Amino acid sequence: MTDHTINSETTLQTFIGDLREQWKARKFLTVRVKAGKGRSLDQNAMSHAWYAQVARELREYDERGVKRFCKLHFGVPILRAEDAEFRECYDSVIRSTLTYEQKLVAMDMLPVTSRMTTKQLKQYTDDVQAHYAEQGVALEYPPEDIAA
Repeated sequence: MTDHTINSETTLQTFIGDLREQWKARKFLTVRVKAGKGRSLDQNAMSHAWYAQVARELREYDERGVKRFCKLHFGVPILRAEDAEFRECYDSVIRSTLTYEQKLVAMDMLPVTSRMTTKQLKQYTDDVQAHYAEQGVALEYPPEDIAA
């Protein structure tokens, strides 16, 4: 399977040409299209740097615990609202069956932020930043230890 990123008229034309060649050669194709950009590595790096910063400053959880907390409290609500497949799985397997502590542990195995689009991850990071600002933690990007 070949991935094509189509971001101009030229790349669109090239893709259509490749598609026609494959059709002529095989007469059977499976095509999957994903519109929009995926999340950026910067967003991913930022959220992980923030987990470490919160752990250092508040010391309620270690870095892993902060990540679990954020995924459960900020990521899960975003995905439940916007991703029917995620909502169905979460509600049937986790929501009513696990204790709070078990839900936190489940965040290690449940893809939350990795399922998010760029827009959803922006909402997630905005929510995380606002939550910790209320606790006196100023989360900025790039964090000082990454910017150096």
